[in-house]
Amino acid sequence: MLLVVTYSTAARGTLRNICRTHEGVVVRRFGRVALLVETEFAAFQALRLREKHGGDVQVERTRPFNEYEAVDDSIREAAAAYEARERPALPYATFAGERDYPDPERMRDAEL
Repeated sequence: MLLVVTYSTAARGTLRNICRTHEGVVVRRFGRVALLVETEFAAFQALRLREKHGGDVQVERTRPFNEYEAVDDSIREAAAAYEARERPALPYATFAGERDYPDPERMRDAEL
């Protein structure tokens, strides 16, 4: 997918118009941000937007997040266990320290 982010009112207006006119290329729109299908026509629209508004438009290529491919089982298990905890106000660092779950400091520095 293509992620299009706009940083000015004028660019947001043009993005809105593109999304309304070419609904077939839009996966999802979030105000000043849109996800577009990865086609040449969607790329044309994104590049047109960037050509018109320059640095007020950022275009990035994205790919869906596959948690089973990108993340170890221990991270997924820790997330599920933490969300099922009995004490909702318990910080994750304390939760992980009382159990055998990944340390939050280690996770902050570990790339996917």
